[in-house]
Amino acid sequence: MNLRSRDIVPISEARARLTELAEEVVGAGAEKILTKNGSSFVALVDARKLDYYHALEAEHAGLVLLQEAEEGLRQVLSGERVSAAELMQALADSTDQ
Repeated sequence: MNLRSRDIVPISEARARLTELAEEVVGAGAEKILTKNGSSFVALVDARKLDYYHALEAEHAGLVLLQEAEEGLRQVLSGERVSAAELMQALADSTDQ
């Protein structure tokens, strides 16, 4: 979704217009960026869209895990392995950093 200049609102103005802005977000599907001291601060987004964004994020995390599992399986099948001792050492080294 493209933001228009009228979708960027100072937070001080948003306080007075919150109901109006919320109705624009829900009714027209507009998203609003609220600014503080001229910089982006928070966004007003329809709650259903937010739920959708969270579902997409969870799905993406699942896909990343699946890709990592596939890569691990590929490595095992091609003989790329480390011993338990090497794994424990690598884990210990990664926590030291």
